[in-house]
Amino acid sequence: MTISRRTLIQSGGAALLLGGCANGVGSNGAPTIDARVDATRDFLFQNYPDTRNMAGQAAGVLYMPLVTEAGFIYGGAYGRGALRIRDVTVDYYSATKASFGLQIGAQQYAHALFFMNDGALAEFRRGSGWAASADIRYATPESAGSIGKETTELDQVVALVFGQQGMIAGASLAGVKYSRIIP
Repeated sequence: MTISRRTLIQSGGAALLLGGCANGVGSNGAPTIDARVDATRDFLFQNYPDTRNMAGQAAGVLYMPLVTEAGFIYGGAYGRGALRIRDVTVDYYSATKASFGLQIGAQQYAHALFFMNDGALAEFRRGSGWAASADIRYATPESAGSIGKETTELDQVVALVFGQQGMIAGASLAGVKYSRIIP
């Protein structure tokens, strides 16, 4: 039996996504996610002190401590995290990303979504799944200090990506979907 390169790549990608998407019901997932979220929040606040003020202004923050992404033409990413309101975990979420395009490589990173008003937070929590879209303001942690009160009043959701390791090169069309999970 001969297996084509295309079949091998598609099968590997499907296995990666299915293996990474396990909900983990009945496991010690919640304490593990909470510990990782605590470490991620502490790292963010320690290395980028102005993000602490932004978190204090936010109606809620979704911390995704570790997102793993890989791609070779077809790509995908997966990670789990927690939504915190006033620094208390209220829900757990997974982030799933699928992409297609000229890309190759792998990387891991953390990110945080700061919901800057109650309306944006309510819309996120009300949905059965929420896809990142053009209404998010993307910022680097270094620029978070320049995100003042007047800026965050205009931006409903601010996303910070940090702690990147590895490399993925190329251009792709992709979207990230956040879904509530039960760890």
